[in-house]
Order: sequence, then C-alpha cells, then structure tokens
Amino acid sequence: MLPIQDLLNRIRWDEDFGRAAFSIGYYDRVEKTIVVIPMKSIGFPPDRPGVFELTDSEGGQHTIPLHRIKVVYRNGELIWQRTH
Repeated sequence: MLPIQDLLNRIRWDEDFGRAAFSIGYYDRVEKTIVVIPMKSIGFPPDRPGVFELTDSEGGQHTIPLHRIKVVYRNGELIWQRTH
C-alpha cells in the first residue's frame, strides 16, 4: 500500500492527478466515526510534516495526525484505504 504521505504529496504536486476533487476521511476520536471532508478545506503546516490542519464549522482550529486518515476519495471513488 502506498504510504499516505506519498499519496498526499502526489495530490498536492502532480498537476494532472491533482486536478480531481479529493476528499479524505479521518477518524474522529470524539465522535468515534470517520469524518469525510474535502481536501481543499485542509492545510499542511510546513513545520509539522506528520499532521494536517482544518477549521471546523464553529471556527475551531484542529491539528490531526496523518495516521488518523483512513480513506481517500478521488472524484467520489475510493482510491486509498488504511487496512489497519
């Protein structure tokens, strides 16, 4: 399986591949469910390579480790899934 960091880098830096609509699903420890969000709504802090950041609907900032990403969709099709 392709490491999530490699897939995220391809999405961000491969112009042809990255033109699609991507969504990621991460495990929310509070809700105990997988939350799917558009990739365009997250950021990658340059000084912390193992995390992504997002702002929730109430304006709260969250930093989430990449190991909590469980699925990635490209144009609505599942292209990556963590097996463990």
